[in-house]
Amino acid sequence: MELTTAELTVLGLLIERPRHGYDLEQVIARRGIRQWSDVGFSSIYYLLAKLDRRGLVHVPEAPAAPKSRQVFHATAEGRAAAARTALALIEQPQPVRHPLLVGIANLPLLSDREYAQALRTRLAGVEARIESLRSAQQAQAPLPHPAREVFSYSLSLLEAERQWLAARAQVPDD
Repeated sequence: MELTTAELTVLGLLIERPRHGYDLEQVIARRGIRQWSDVGFSSIYYLLAKLDRRGLVHVPEAPAAPKSRQVFHATAEGRAAAARTALALIEQPQPVRHPLLVGIANLPLLSDREYAQALRTRLAGVEARIESLRSAQQAQAPLPHPAREVFSYSLSLLEAERQWLAARAQVPDD
C-alpha cells in the first residue's frame, strides 16, 4: 500500500478541499473520523509534513503565515496515490482485528452470568453509539458522498453487531 490509512485520511480531506491543520482537526472531530481511523490530534501536522516531503501536498507561495494557518493543497501525484490506495482498501478484504474477539476467545475465564452481563452492557453501548452516529449524521446534512458512505457502512456494522448481541445476550444465568 502506498499510503497508510492515516495519510490517506488526511490527504483525502485535502482532496475534498484545501485546508489548514486546524481545519483538518475540526472536520475529523465533527465527522467522528477518529472512531474508524488512527489519525490522532497530535499527528495531523506530522502527517502533513510527511505528505509534503513526498510531494503529495504543497502549500502555495503566500506571505509568511503561522504553521497552523498554512493551507495545504493536494498535488496531482497526491491525488493519484490516494486513488490507488483507496481502490486497494476497498477491493481487498483485510483481516479484522477486533478486541471483542480476544475477549470472546477467553470465555473460559468468565461465568455464563458474567458473559451475559458483559454482552448486555455492550449492547447498551452499541445502541448508544448507533444513536450518536445517527445524530451526528443528521446534524451535518448534507454530507459529501464519501462521508455519507462512511456513516452508512459504520451504521450497518453496528446494526449487525446489535443483532448479534441481542441474540447472544440471552445466555442463561448460572
